[in-house]
Amino acid sequence: MGSGAAYGGARVREVRRAGVFLGLLVVGAFLVPLLGPDLALRGTGEAAAPAVREVGWLRGVMLAALCVQAGEVWLRRGPAPPRSLAPAAALCGTLAAAGLAVVVAAGNLLPHSPGAVDPGALAQSGDGRLALLEVNAFGAAWLCALGRRPRLAAVPLALVVLAEALRAHPEPSTPWLGSLLTFVHLSCAALWAGGLLAVLRTVPRLPAPEGARLLGRYARTAAYLLAALTATGVASTLRRMPPGTVADQLTGTGYGRVLLAKTVLVAGIAALAWRARRHLRAGRDAATPARAELLFLALVVLVSALLTALPLPIRW
Repeated sequence: MGSGAAYGGARVREVRRAGVFLGLLVVGAFLVPLLGPDLALRGTGEAAAPAVREVGWLRGVMLAALCVQAGEVWLRRGPAPPRSLAPAAALCGTLAAAGLAVVVAAGNLLPHSPGAVDPGALAQSGDGRLALLEVNAFGAAWLCALGRRPRLAAVPLALVVLAEALRAHPEPSTPWLGSLLTFVHLSCAALWAGGLLAVLRTVPRLPAPEGARLLGRYARTAAYLLAALTATGVASTLRRMPPGTVADQLTGTGYGRVLLAKTVLVAGIAALAWRARRHLRAGRDAATPARAELLFLALVVLVSALLTALPLPIRW
């Protein structure tokens, strides 16, 4: 009787924690695209794109879908894996990518009627072709997730990352270097966030020692991912902002302000990851700081999506 009551109490606490996590995530998913552009651009003299909120939200859904699928492809599924989120994530990613393609087909504006959308324009521009590639790649990932070999989704997911890397760097000066940095940066971010989600969903289904070992293996890998994220992030920032202007642009431009907020969030995530690792070494429960780390990672995904929708910094 006592053990059953204890199990029931633990189950209730788990449901409450999951409810709080989802609630905070939903609030962030709406507030970041809704309020972020105005807060970032206030007083900078910069103008936001007409569809900045919609583009930020759609890109946030797309990046979140990428992370969820990347984490499940990366993590080896054990004897009693949790129910896969990859099919639903791939479907959401396909719909979000299709929404972004519609915006591109409407001249990077939010269409108010079907007549404002020109599907033929997608094949005539670089952004349009990349938008079509992302729609098809997410569709292929969805088919892989529904099939018998879900890990094959790694190929179309890599194409999504490649399309994002190419889209973000149309500049005439060494665009290949910027695309390479973004490809590595986004790949590491997707594996870090998606991997943590997959691990936290798997650990409760394992015996305590095996769950702790799985968290430990993830923590070691995440340390390398964080190092790669930091290096590529700094290099990309210096490409976009000359060293002598970084301090001014981080506070005086919308792009810089959002980038600064993202940097602060990543620093907080690093602190939470360090705390979780200390708990693991001491034989204590590391799931609580890991859940907080996952929440902050979700916010970083939303902030990163907003960053892609804002005007690029000025190269003074």
